[in-house]
Amino acid sequence: MKMKKLLSLLVAGAMSLTLAACVPGTTEPTQSSNAQTEKPAENAGGTEATGDQGGAGKYVGVLMPTQSSQRWIQDGDNMKKQLEAKGYEVDLQYAEDVVENQVSQLENMVTKGVNVLVIASIDGEALTGVIDKAADAGIKIIAYDRLIRGSQHITYYATFDNFKVGVQQGSYIVEKLGLAEGKGPFNIELFGGSPDDNNAYFFYDGAMSVLQPYIDKGQLVVKSGQMGMDKVSTLRWDGATAQARMDNILSANYSDGAKVDAILSPYDGISIGILSSVKAVGYGSGSQPIPIITGQDAEVPSVKSIIAGEQAQTVFKDTRTLAERTVEMVDAVLQGKEATVNDTKTYDNGVKVVPSFLCDPVSVDISNYKQVLIDSGYYTEDQLK
Repeated sequence: MKMKKLLSLLVAGAMSLTLAACVPGTTEPTQSSNAQTEKPAENAGGTEATGDQGGAGKYVGVLMPTQSSQRWIQDGDNMKKQLEAKGYEVDLQYAEDVVENQVSQLENMVTKGVNVLVIASIDGEALTGVIDKAADAGIKIIAYDRLIRGSQHITYYATFDNFKVGVQQGSYIVEKLGLAEGKGPFNIELFGGSPDDNNAYFFYDGAMSVLQPYIDKGQLVVKSGQMGMDKVSTLRWDGATAQARMDNILSANYSDGAKVDAILSPYDGISIGILSSVKAVGYGSGSQPIPIITGQDAEVPSVKSIIAGEQAQTVFKDTRTLAERTVEMVDAVLQGKEATVNDTKTYDNGVKVVPSFLCDPVSVDISNYKQVLIDSGYYTEDQLK
């Protein structure tokens, strides 16, 4: 019995170390890190079950925005797998980017009597009423990777350092164009995420904190003149919407022979749409190279595009570790304890500052994708062929 107890303590200690790190098996590289996308293989981004049954008898509702994005499929799968490994009963629902669907799913979960709700919202301001009902029923709410605004009932927020994501995207452009060495001028166009997603503003502001000084100096020129989230946002992160906007930018501003050298894209699905647009007018053929195009989420089509020499960069956000942090938050609220957080100032939802844990994103390009994505076990080589 003493040996079994010792082994149990060792296992528990190992789990604590795992939860303390947000990107296991990777280091942040020096800067050299929703349209339809492929569904990942069954174990893509998966994690080993822990076997801890501390959640037995408890019921967790998990709401994800859409299955049209590979990233959210992996988030949902990882969350369900890790919660069930702890003995929780899990109801995982996808709303296909329809706010009314998500509201209905939430109402049904409240009726079913879930103990905790983990919500990746479609519209961060559209859930206040149903969240009030959940709180009245004693249900705790954790915001997952998208801040829920306008509610005092959000207990915790698990996400990535979203401002840093934008910084990494902007810094990649700066490095690849040689702006710090005084090179330029270069033409750049800017894309933002969905205006109803709080994270989109952090991504854009992070990128612009790096790019704006070079715009001010004239080393970067936004030929379309389109700047600011009111002009560059992409509703629902939709790649087709981004492609249509890029088509319009090219026809209105680049038909005189001018070339676009870089495009800030906040998300891989948007990047794929942008790529389709620029390739349609000859970029990537002859002496006309594809512009430097950034991205986010390391989705399979974009990683393949990076390997093929098209999309330049993406930002990897390890959904396994985000799920780990969220499961720890679920455990804490159900045990009446405080969860580990590392940010108590940044995420003001308009009613309260929500205690948050921010995981580290990692910039990925052709130089380090094997180390970050394959060696860490997130993808297999076959998935990226």
